[in-house]
Amino acid sequence: MAARLLRAVVLGPPGSGKGTVCERIAKSFGLQHLSSGQFLRENIKANTDVGILAKQYLESGLLVPDHVFTRVIMTELDKMQSQPWLLDGFPRTLGQAEALDKICELDLVISLNIPFETLKDRLSARWIHPASGRVYNMEFNPPRVHGIDDITSEPLIRREDDKPEAVAVRLRKYKDAAKPVMELYKNRGILHSFSGTETNKIWPYVYSLVSSKIPPIQAEEVN
Repeated sequence: MAARLLRAVVLGPPGSGKGTVCERIAKSFGLQHLSSGQFLRENIKANTDVGILAKQYLESGLLVPDHVFTRVIMTELDKMQSQPWLLDGFPRTLGQAEALDKICELDLVISLNIPFETLKDRLSARWIHPASGRVYNMEFNPPRVHGIDDITSEPLIRREDDKPEAVAVRLRKYKDAAKPVMELYKNRGILHSFSGTETNKIWPYVYSLVSSKIPPIQAEEVN
Protein backbone atom coordinates (compact mmCIF):
# COMPACT_ATOMS: atom_id res chain seq x y z
CA MET A 1 0.00 0.00 0.00
CA ALA A 2 1.13 3.57 -0.63
CA ALA A 3 3.04 5.12 2.27
CA ARG A 4 0.59 7.99 2.68
CA LEU A 5 -2.83 9.06 1.51
CA LEU A 6 -1.78 10.59 -1.77
CA ARG A 7 -4.68 12.09 -3.71
CA ALA A 8 -3.76 12.59 -7.35
CA VAL A 9 -5.54 13.40 -10.60
CA VAL A 10 -4.55 12.71 -14.22
CA LEU A 11 -6.10 15.05 -16.79
CA GLY A 12 -5.88 15.25 -20.55
CA PRO A 13 -8.01 15.45 -23.68
CA PRO A 14 -9.75 12.40 -25.19
CA GLY A 15 -7.13 10.08 -26.65
CA SER A 16 -4.25 11.43 -24.54
CA GLY A 17 -3.52 8.11 -22.85
CA LYS A 18 -4.88 8.98 -19.38
CA GLY A 19 -6.05 5.43 -18.75
CA THR A 20 -2.70 3.89 -19.67
CA VAL A 21 -0.76 6.33 -17.49
CA CYS A 22 -3.15 5.78 -14.58
CA GLU A 23 -2.82 2.00 -14.84
CA ARG A 24 0.98 2.28 -14.73
CA ILE A 25 0.95 4.64 -11.75
CA ALA A 26 -1.51 2.40 -9.89
CA LYS A 27 0.65 -0.67 -10.50
CA SER A 28 3.94 1.02 -9.59
CA PHE A 29 2.77 2.92 -6.51
CA GLY A 30 -0.14 0.97 -5.07
CA LEU A 31 -2.73 3.64 -5.71
CA GLN A 32 -6.35 2.81 -6.46
CA HIS A 33 -7.12 3.78 -10.08
CA LEU A 34 -10.50 5.47 -10.13
CA SER A 35 -12.01 5.86 -13.60
CA SER A 36 -14.75 8.49 -13.77
CA GLY A 37 -16.21 6.78 -16.86
CA GLN A 38 -16.25 3.41 -15.13
CA PHE A 39 -18.08 4.88 -12.12
CA LEU A 40 -20.74 6.24 -14.46
CA ARG A 41 -21.14 2.90 -16.27
CA GLU A 42 -21.39 1.01 -12.96
CA ASN A 43 -24.10 3.34 -11.63
CA ILE A 44 -26.07 2.98 -14.86
CA LYS A 45 -25.77 -0.82 -14.75
CA ALA A 46 -26.80 -0.93 -11.06
CA ASN A 47 -29.79 1.35 -11.70
CA THR A 48 -28.89 3.72 -8.89
CA ASP A 49 -30.86 6.96 -8.71
CA VAL A 50 -28.05 8.92 -10.31
CA GLY A 51 -27.38 6.12 -12.80
CA ILE A 52 -30.99 6.18 -13.99
CA LEU A 53 -30.76 9.96 -14.36
CA ALA A 54 -27.52 9.73 -16.35
CA LYS A 55 -28.97 7.02 -18.59
CA GLN A 56 -31.90 9.27 -19.51
CA TYR A 57 -29.52 11.93 -20.82
CA LEU A 58 -27.37 9.44 -22.73
CA GLU A 59 -30.36 7.73 -24.34
CA SER A 60 -31.53 11.16 -25.52
CA GLY A 61 -28.16 11.73 -27.18
CA LEU A 62 -27.15 14.35 -24.63
CA LEU A 63 -24.02 14.73 -22.51
CA VAL A 64 -24.43 13.91 -18.83
CA PRO A 65 -24.70 17.32 -17.09
CA ASP A 66 -22.01 18.54 -14.72
CA HIS A 67 -24.13 18.19 -11.58
CA VAL A 68 -25.10 14.58 -12.36
CA PHE A 69 -21.56 13.50 -13.26
CA THR A 70 -20.19 15.24 -10.17
CA ARG A 71 -22.73 13.49 -7.93
CA VAL A 72 -21.56 10.10 -9.25
CA ILE A 73 -17.90 10.86 -8.49
CA MET A 74 -18.51 12.44 -5.08
CA THR A 75 -20.55 9.40 -3.97
CA GLU A 76 -17.75 7.03 -4.94
CA LEU A 77 -14.95 9.14 -3.41
CA ASP A 78 -16.86 9.39 -0.15
CA LYS A 79 -16.41 5.61 0.21
CA MET A 80 -12.62 5.98 -0.06
CA GLN A 81 -11.76 8.55 2.59
CA SER A 82 -9.16 6.30 4.21
CA GLN A 83 -7.46 5.19 0.97
CA PRO A 84 -4.92 6.75 -1.40
CA TRP A 85 -6.27 7.15 -4.90
CA LEU A 86 -5.64 8.28 -8.45
CA LEU A 87 -8.57 9.88 -10.26
CA ASP A 88 -8.72 9.46 -14.04
CA GLY A 89 -10.47 12.14 -16.12
CA PHE A 90 -12.07 14.22 -13.36
CA PRO A 91 -12.45 17.15 -12.82
CA ARG A 92 -13.09 18.31 -16.38
CA THR A 93 -14.71 21.65 -15.50
CA LEU A 94 -14.23 24.35 -12.89
CA GLY A 95 -17.54 23.38 -11.27
CA GLN A 96 -16.32 19.82 -10.84
CA ALA A 97 -12.98 21.04 -9.43
CA GLU A 98 -14.79 23.19 -6.87
CA ALA A 99 -16.97 20.24 -5.83
CA LEU A 100 -13.84 18.09 -5.40
CA ASP A 101 -12.30 20.80 -3.20
CA LYS A 102 -15.12 20.36 -0.71
CA ILE A 103 -14.26 16.76 0.08
CA CYS A 104 -10.48 16.53 -0.27
CA GLU A 105 -7.23 18.39 -0.88
CA LEU A 106 -5.34 17.22 -3.94
CA ASP A 107 -1.59 16.60 -3.68
CA LEU A 108 -0.77 16.23 -7.35
CA VAL A 109 -2.34 16.99 -10.75
CA ILE A 110 -0.76 15.49 -13.87
CA SER A 111 -1.75 17.01 -17.21
CA LEU A 112 -0.99 15.23 -20.51
CA ASN A 113 -0.45 17.60 -23.43
CA ILE A 114 -0.61 15.72 -26.73
CA PRO A 115 -0.50 17.41 -30.19
CA PHE A 116 -3.82 17.74 -31.98
CA GLU A 117 -2.77 15.62 -34.98
CA THR A 118 -1.72 12.77 -32.67
CA LEU A 119 -5.03 12.92 -30.80
CA LYS A 120 -6.97 12.96 -34.06
CA ASP A 121 -5.10 9.90 -35.35
CA ARG A 122 -5.56 8.00 -32.07
CA LEU A 123 -9.27 8.74 -31.78
CA SER A 124 -9.94 7.92 -35.42
CA ALA A 125 -8.42 4.46 -34.91
CA ARG A 126 -10.22 3.82 -31.60
CA TRP A 127 -12.88 1.17 -30.97
CA ILE A 128 -14.62 0.58 -27.64
CA HIS A 129 -16.35 -2.24 -25.76
CA PRO A 130 -19.39 -0.33 -24.43
CA ALA A 131 -20.16 -2.43 -21.36
CA SER A 132 -16.66 -2.34 -19.83
CA GLY A 133 -15.16 0.77 -21.43
CA ARG A 134 -12.20 -1.24 -22.76
CA VAL A 135 -10.46 0.71 -25.50
CA TYR A 136 -8.67 -0.71 -28.53
CA ASN A 137 -6.58 1.11 -31.10
CA MET A 138 -6.34 -0.48 -34.53
CA GLU A 139 -2.75 0.75 -34.97
CA PHE A 140 -1.00 -0.18 -31.70
CA ASN A 141 -3.49 -2.10 -29.53
CA PRO A 142 -5.86 -4.00 -31.86
CA PRO A 143 -8.26 -6.73 -30.67
CA ARG A 144 -7.26 -10.31 -31.46
CA VAL A 145 -10.29 -10.58 -33.74
CA HIS A 146 -11.25 -7.49 -35.72
CA GLY A 147 -14.31 -5.79 -34.25
CA ILE A 148 -14.59 -8.22 -31.30
CA ASP A 149 -13.75 -7.69 -27.60
CA ASP A 150 -10.90 -9.97 -26.44
CA ILE A 151 -12.55 -10.90 -23.13
CA THR A 152 -16.30 -11.15 -23.79
CA SER A 153 -16.31 -11.76 -27.58
CA GLU A 154 -18.96 -9.04 -27.81
CA PRO A 155 -18.90 -6.53 -30.69
CA LEU A 156 -16.89 -3.33 -30.46
CA ILE A 157 -18.28 0.03 -31.48
CA ARG A 158 -16.83 3.22 -32.82
CA ARG A 159 -18.12 6.29 -30.99
CA GLU A 160 -19.72 8.93 -33.19
CA ASP A 161 -17.56 11.61 -31.57
CA ASP A 162 -14.38 9.63 -32.34
CA LYS A 163 -14.99 10.03 -36.06
CA PRO A 164 -12.66 12.56 -37.73
CA GLU A 165 -15.33 15.16 -38.45
CA ALA A 166 -16.34 15.29 -34.77
CA VAL A 167 -12.89 15.14 -33.17
CA ALA A 168 -11.93 18.79 -33.70
CA VAL A 169 -15.15 20.03 -32.08
CA ARG A 170 -14.75 17.60 -29.18
CA LEU A 171 -11.15 18.63 -28.49
CA ARG A 172 -12.05 22.34 -28.64
CA LYS A 173 -14.82 21.81 -26.07
CA TYR A 174 -12.41 19.96 -23.81
CA LYS A 175 -9.78 22.69 -24.08
CA ASP A 176 -12.24 25.49 -23.32
CA ALA A 177 -13.65 23.68 -20.26
CA ALA A 178 -10.26 22.53 -18.97
CA LYS A 179 -8.45 25.87 -19.18
CA PRO A 180 -9.78 27.33 -15.88
CA VAL A 181 -9.20 23.96 -14.17
CA MET A 182 -5.54 24.00 -15.22
CA GLU A 183 -5.16 27.60 -14.08
CA LEU A 184 -6.64 26.74 -10.68
CA TYR A 185 -4.17 23.91 -10.06
CA LYS A 186 -1.24 25.82 -11.58
CA ASN A 187 -1.84 28.66 -9.12
CA ARG A 188 -1.79 26.16 -6.26
CA GLY A 189 1.55 24.79 -7.43
CA ILE A 190 0.33 21.20 -7.84
CA LEU A 191 -0.01 21.06 -11.64
CA HIS A 192 2.66 19.17 -13.59
CA SER A 193 2.33 19.05 -17.39
CA PHE A 194 3.95 16.50 -19.71
CA SER A 195 4.08 16.89 -23.47
CA GLY A 196 4.79 14.33 -26.19
CA THR A 197 3.34 12.03 -28.81
CA GLU A 198 4.11 8.66 -27.17
CA THR A 199 3.02 7.45 -23.75
CA ASN A 200 6.17 5.31 -23.40
CA LYS A 201 8.35 8.41 -23.72
CA ILE A 202 6.28 10.49 -21.30
CA TRP A 203 6.04 7.74 -18.70
CA PRO A 204 9.60 7.91 -17.25
CA TYR A 205 9.07 11.57 -16.35
CA VAL A 206 5.69 10.85 -14.77
CA TYR A 207 7.25 7.97 -12.80
CA SER A 208 10.04 10.23 -11.49
CA LEU A 209 7.53 12.87 -10.41
CA VAL A 210 5.28 10.46 -8.52
CA SER A 211 8.39 8.83 -6.97
CA SER A 212 9.22 12.21 -5.43
CA LYS A 213 5.86 12.13 -3.61
CA ILE A 214 5.59 8.50 -2.48
CA PRO A 215 7.93 5.49 -2.74
CA PRO A 216 7.10 2.97 -5.47
CA ILE A 217 5.99 -0.51 -4.42
CA GLN A 218 8.01 -1.94 -7.31
CA ALA A 219 11.15 -0.47 -8.79
CA GLU A 220 11.17 0.44 -12.44
CA GLU A 221 13.89 1.27 -14.90
CA VAL A 222 13.16 4.80 -16.11
CA ASN A 223 16.10 5.41 -18.44
